[in-house]
Amino acid sequence: MRRKRKNLTPDAPLAPVPSEILDQFVGQGLLSHEEFEAAVRRFKKAIIERAWGGELTHHLGYPPGGTKPEETTNHRNGTGDKTVLTDNGPLAIEVPRDREGTFEPRFIAKHERRFTGFDDKILALYARGMTVREIQGFLAEMYAVEVSPDLIRTVTDAVVTEITAWQSRPLEPMYPVVFFDALRVKIRDEGLVRSKAIYLALAVLPDGRRDILGLWIEQTEGTKFWLKVFADLQTRGCRDILIAVTDGLKGMSEALTAVFPATTLQTCVVHLIRHSLDYANWRDRKLLAGALKPIYAAPSVEAASAALDEFAASPLGIRFPTVAASWRRAWTYVIPFFAFPPEVRRLIYTTNALENVHRQLRKIIKTRGHFPNDEAATKLLWLALRNITLQWGHRVAAWETAMNQFAILYEDRFTKANG
Repeated sequence: MRRKRKNLTPDAPLAPVPSEILDQFVGQGLLSHEEFEAAVRRFKKAIIERAWGGELTHHLGYPPGGTKPEETTNHRNGTGDKTVLTDNGPLAIEVPRDREGTFEPRFIAKHERRFTGFDDKILALYARGMTVREIQGFLAEMYAVEVSPDLIRTVTDAVVTEITAWQSRPLEPMYPVVFFDALRVKIRDEGLVRSKAIYLALAVLPDGRRDILGLWIEQTEGTKFWLKVFADLQTRGCRDILIAVTDGLKGMSEALTAVFPATTLQTCVVHLIRHSLDYANWRDRKLLAGALKPIYAAPSVEAASAALDEFAASPLGIRFPTVAASWRRAWTYVIPFFAFPPEVRRLIYTTNALENVHRQLRKIIKTRGHFPNDEAATKLLWLALRNITLQWGHRVAAWETAMNQFAILYEDRFTKANG
């Protein structure tokens, strides 16, 4: 999902615009904001028309007023009017024409009505959760441009090809840690609005950076669904996952064993703690959280098991018997946690890295009642994820120390893939 960050410091300085040209557009004296915007629009119009003129010269083989080659029968034939939507609003442009009608401009194609920057603005607004109607209103207010809903949908539909390419891109052969979790979204399906699960896989790469491996929509989770997810990851080149961290997702353990049998499945300890606190009222939660800490902070499996037994026999454990029972039900996927040193424990302790992504996605989709279909939900979430992952250039905390621990614990499974 990582997208190249825009370079804010150009490699080479831009050549200055001659003063005599600037004087024609700006002149002398004070310049208001409206005058500045008008000057930018005039300058952009002039550049577009000059670019088209250069393309026509290349097409015909001679400049305006120049000698026409003997083998050329085509010539200039005036101009036509065209309105182009730009990021500064609509511009009335004069398009040069040729006599034979064979000129096909490339800068802005013959039937295109939008400049690239205008499409980028629509996508930026859409990625921040604005509906089609809200985008219409924003463009009308800011740029005095009346844009139809069909045009906005056409622009946003253009990212479907990018999404398809992203969903099928090759993956790394090995990932040290992959977090799996789901986000619930309301989507219309067969005439009814259903709450569907949007599953994301957030991976820690061998070099310590993070990446979103994929996005899947499913109405219900189960072994068949997870088999499809893991088969997709395997088909795209992933051969091994060292540790998979989840929140007790239904059917995952069976599917993971079938596709990645060597992977360690770890339940999210923080989710287990939160689930335990749900059984207590707000007055008892702090006390209950303190009583659970000796279990997950234990130095070994044996010490953790003894701490759980001690909690179950304590007055607080007797008062909340369902808490100890829930830990025992999940115990098989809690105990892998204790086999790791502190550096790795901190990394797999929780799915909060993915929860943070979900929190940012919820901010974007909270204003929408529901999505009309799966594709609409996928488009918005993918665009939002693209913006979120722009900030992911750095490694996870203390990754150098964790790398050494992975190299010791997993040996060739880690070192060969990381080599």
